[in-house]
Amino acid sequence: MGALFARRGVFLLLVVMLGFCAAFAGAWAGRRVLAPEPPMESRFHTLIHHDLALDAGQQARIAALETRYEAQRAQTDAAMRADNRQLAEAIRTEHGYGPRVAGAVDRSHQAMGLLQKQTLQHLFAMRAVLRADQAARFDAAMVEALTAPTR
Repeated sequence: MGALFARRGVFLLLVVMLGFCAAFAGAWAGRRVLAPEPPMESRFHTLIHHDLALDAGQQARIAALETRYEAQRAQTDAAMRADNRQLAEAIRTEHGYGPRVAGAVDRSHQAMGLLQKQTLQHLFAMRAVLRADQAARFDAAMVEALTAPTR
């Protein structure tokens, strides 16, 4: 009788271990297959700071460019938030697509366009720091980012 319980115990232990292994394998496969691609900003950051093998001078120049861009971006983000508040107020007041809403939308689009221009200027300023071989990889990554299908 004791041998029967021992076999059941071993069998139960094997089933539990097999279940754990299957769950672990499923979670691992799900993360590998179904995990979203990192955002383009992260991929550019990885490219610039890890994949391009920048020398110390390049790193310092790019760090200065990034500091300047972050300050500029913070100002533009604040302006966009203010534009959104104005748009919300116009919607609350007009309850439709009236002249205040249209004006607020136009101001919001101007701020978004400014952010896009500032971002491109920042990217090209960083590109100017790169050697020709690094710039070619940078260009390829930028073209990929602009032409990749959206999900």
